[in-house]
Amino acid sequence: MERFNEYHLDPQQFPFLNTLQANWQTIRDEFIFFKKNASEAEVKFAFDVMGPKSKTVKTKGNAKYSAFGILFQGLLLEDYIQTYQIQYPQYTSQNVLETARKLREQYFPKLAEAIEKTNLATENIIRNVYFGTFHPGLDVKLHVNYNPHMNRGYLGLIVPEGDVAMKICHDKLYWHEGEFLVLDHSYPHCPHNYTEYERTVLVVDFFKTDQPREAVIRMERELVEQRMQENPYSLGVFGKSDKAQVEDFIKYGLSHQLEWDKALEA
Repeated sequence: MERFNEYHLDPQQFPFLNTLQANWQTIRDEFIFFKKNASEAEVKFAFDVMGPKSKTVKTKGNAKYSAFGILFQGLLLEDYIQTYQIQYPQYTSQNVLETARKLREQYFPKLAEAIEKTNLATENIIRNVYFGTFHPGLDVKLHVNYNPHMNRGYLGLIVPEGDVAMKICHDKLYWHEGEFLVLDHSYPHCPHNYTEYERTVLVVDFFKTDQPREAVIRMERELVEQRMQENPYSLGVFGKSDKAQVEDFIKYGLSHQLEWDKALEA
């Protein structure tokens, strides 16, 4: 029987995730179809524009993490870009908005429909939705995602057998296709993919349900404003606060990673 605690949360607490989970195969098929059939320019645009960029979360070696999605801070990507007037020098502003909308409508209609259905029924509880791919050999340094107003759900889409896992505090957790893994990412964690295959999940950030909605909206607004000033290409997802402190390493028995982190910062 799976054990849950303050940072590894029972997905059954969040029934609004059921629509996405019920459509996991369709969502996976849309992702695969896009990767196989989109033009080289479309794929490049997705990774240039449609995914959050972090300047703080570091990896060991050359293995990469790639991400792109359609919803950020409760807004469809093109609305988010327009709201914050994000500039992409390699594209014209109008082209960015039109291309983001076109790619969503052409390649991810069922995903967009599932998000819309869920948010209509829950007063927009889902805030970020994007595909996250761990490439073979990926090893991410210990960090936090300082989002005390949100939890993060991972819906397994393509999960190879082997050692591809999330180390968080005292636990080592695994993704499973068709299932949600729900975490409070304000606790220190470090994922890895020690297999020879890519792992892809649908990342779904949502407001915490045990806090007043007014409070979490206010916290989101403050964090997004700060993060967009630090790095507009973070899409409000990552920021300088996403760094584990020394006491985090010690408290959760992860002090052996201190030297590795120091080396990465050199």
